[in-house]
Amino acid sequence: MKKAGLLVTIMTLLIGNMNAETQEQEVINIVSTVFAAAATDDTAKFDSVIAPDFYIFDGGLRFNGDTIMAFIKAQHAAGKHYEWNVTEPDVHIRGDIAWIAYVNKGSITDASGTTQVKWLESAFLQKLAGSWKIVFMHSTRVPPKQT
Repeated sequence: MKKAGLLVTIMTLLIGNMNAETQEQEVINIVSTVFAAAATDDTAKFDSVIAPDFYIFDGGLRFNGDTIMAFIKAQHAAGKHYEWNVTEPDVHIRGDIAWIAYVNKGSITDASGTTQVKWLESAFLQKLAGSWKIVFMHSTRVPPKQT
């Protein structure tokens, strides 16, 4: 009888841990979806993963979903191409609230060539109608190393 109780306890802990890992990956995937949508000017995809009151601080400015996508589209029209990647994610989940801090390692390509860039970023998410949505993001560009 004691073995059965111990087995149930272990299984419960394992299932709980697997669920937490799955939710952490969902949060990472949501942020990656924002980047994929922005890279291809896919406003519908972008809107599908942000909350209605979403905003982002980037480059010293505040943007909402429409204004950040308009800015990115204008950059694309001017010949700039961005690559963004979620690396070193640190995800925290408390019920229907999640936050993630990560290093965005990517690049900016234009007529002068490609520049490797890093941004220190974070996002706050809320589960709305059963799906994670980004409510707020913050991005700080890491200054290039001086040689």
